[in-house]
Amino acid sequence: MIDVEDLIALVRNYNPKTDADLIRKAYAYGKDMHEGQFRHSGEPYFSHPVAVAAILTEQRLDDATIVTALLHDTIEDTRSTYGEVSEMFGEQIAELVDGVTKLTNLQLSNAASKQAENFRKLFMAMSKDLRVILVKLADRLHNMRTIRSMRAEKQAQKARETMEIYAPLAGRMGMQWMREELEDLAFKVLNPEARTSIIRRFVSLQKETGDVIPKITADIRALLEDEDIDADVFGRAKRPYSIWRKMEEKQLTFSRLSDIYGFRVITRTEMDCYRVLGLIHHRWRAVPTRFKDYISQPKTNGYRSIHTTVSGRDGKRVEVQIRTRQMHEVAEAGVAAHWSYRDGERAQNPFAVDPAKWLASLSERFSDPDGDGDHDEFLENVKLEMYSDQVFCFTPKGDVVKLPKGATPIDFAYAIHTRIGNSCVGAKVDGIRVPLWTRLKNGQSVEVITASGQRPQLTWLDIVATGRAKAAIRKSLREEDRDRFIKLGQELARVAFEHVGRRVTEKALRTAGKALGIGDQDEVLARLGSAELAASDVLDALYPELAQRREGTEIEPTRAVLGLGADQSFRRADCCQPLPGERIVGITYRGKGVVIHAIDCPALEEFEDQPERWVDLHWKTGQHPPAYTATLKVTISNDAGVLGHICTLIGQQKANISDLDFVERKPDFYSVLVEVELCDAEHMHRLLTALEAESDVAQVERIRNLSRKP
Repeated sequence: MIDVEDLIALVRNYNPKTDADLIRKAYAYGKDMHEGQFRHSGEPYFSHPVAVAAILTEQRLDDATIVTALLHDTIEDTRSTYGEVSEMFGEQIAELVDGVTKLTNLQLSNAASKQAENFRKLFMAMSKDLRVILVKLADRLHNMRTIRSMRAEKQAQKARETMEIYAPLAGRMGMQWMREELEDLAFKVLNPEARTSIIRRFVSLQKETGDVIPKITADIRALLEDEDIDADVFGRAKRPYSIWRKMEEKQLTFSRLSDIYGFRVITRTEMDCYRVLGLIHHRWRAVPTRFKDYISQPKTNGYRSIHTTVSGRDGKRVEVQIRTRQMHEVAEAGVAAHWSYRDGERAQNPFAVDPAKWLASLSERFSDPDGDGDHDEFLENVKLEMYSDQVFCFTPKGDVVKLPKGATPIDFAYAIHTRIGNSCVGAKVDGIRVPLWTRLKNGQSVEVITASGQRPQLTWLDIVATGRAKAAIRKSLREEDRDRFIKLGQELARVAFEHVGRRVTEKALRTAGKALGIGDQDEVLARLGSAELAASDVLDALYPELAQRREGTEIEPTRAVLGLGADQSFRRADCCQPLPGERIVGITYRGKGVVIHAIDCPALEEFEDQPERWVDLHWKTGQHPPAYTATLKVTISNDAGVLGHICTLIGQQKANISDLDFVERKPDFYSVLVEVELCDAEHMHRLLTALEAESDVAQVERIRNLSRKP
């Protein structure tokens, strides 16, 4: 564990005016709070916050961020409180620590809807102070560096979470080095065989050709010295995950993959960048389509650099990045460069991006001003933006429009204005009329052709590449059909209610909407009219007794699924524990029949290339018996009689407890895994609602154990 004076020395390297006493105070407080706590590796737990703080010193961050790193787990995992941290270290640091705690408690899931909801919360947390996510990223980086001490299933969960959320977020923030390390650490967990194979091939390649990096570095340096250009040159082999991803994308073997080496030239002036580019292209043959000028067209996170790929020694392709020292600092720190210090003063880097403006440009694409978008759409939009490279196109007036790779003229139109996108009927690219599905390229000039009365088409959703365009198209389609669906829904509701001797009222529809988590009465009617919601669902939400009377008898668990062959048996997958009422799919196993998974179960990913094993299934509608197990994690107060009361409450909801396991004990609370037997998804919802309403229940959530075999 790094000593406090050594940590202060790391800060003083870039900030001689640091408040050393504040850091000593935070170090002592954090160490005291975590006394007696240990990591899975057996090390004192406080070694982790100290390591996180050390990572942040590499980005030359301010004292408040370093202190937050030292304290980031105190409020969550110790007897410390927000008020105590605020009193000892100030309101700003207390808010930062609290922000990191809230991010940690999001417990980002791989289930799509849950993940999308947490992405929203993550962006909201970032909007207050971006340093919260900087601490969280450093926290995740250290956890990934030490992940081998965790249980195998926990390693897989954290690695997937890192690959899907934290790595692309680090890249989007401009911290490419962190993105690459996070991806490679996750890759090591998720696909160790592939990573080991690439490393072996690297070793074999070096034995055959020698280490080409120092040779090419020397060639570039000699070239610059001949022209009297003062610059630093660095070379490196690309990380295993980066190579593997390129092999997958281009369907190439390692032997056919050429640009596995990268070189960086750091110049003194911007003009020297272009001089270096000219020299390199004059000396080596440039690879067409592999040139990007992010100096004249910088990325939204402030990244500036020239990228070019050339055929170097022995015809091997190498990528060269050329930028100035100030550009390099932003390229390394990304948005975090806003808080960087040099010689005791905030670094005045002209290329550093204001975090507030950056966040506004990012979140604007994901906003839903009318609040009618759903979590799945939001997640899709976020991932589209997170994982995409950018292309730069021009309007007829010469204005630059930044779009993700693969964008079409429709994306271009929506990037200008939603009204332009909605009324788009055609486009000209470089003066030539092109189809709307044309993929745009860097430097093209695009003219959008519009017509009054034009509306977005459903097929556009398969054409566009930006989240903003998809969200706008879906919204327009919903609005266009909404009135028609509401009228149809009114008639369907009237007939359904009269059939059971009831009268449909505005209050009844509002109550049903609230119970179903849909919204107001118009939304209920619109979904009825569009067949997204069945009239029986509305009746069941208002009158459960009618549903039981209508079905008469319970459905036998052995006959609960529709879509199976006459000779096919089935069982529920332990990994996702699907319940009646949830969307399901079956996977066939030789000698085992069909295993039923929830439609959003991550375990289905391994069967994507085996469509012949998929079986389209549905639960039979009606009353199911309480014979379907589900696992809940309940965090309750550590007081006498609380557990008994909770068990009684579960019984009152007609749910039987089949297993109970204590997973975490704290002085004030403990967490229990409770396996309950339920009828269906609605039964689960009622039980969760009842538990959440209890004052002694701090948190309750459904657990889907990904480590279980399907």
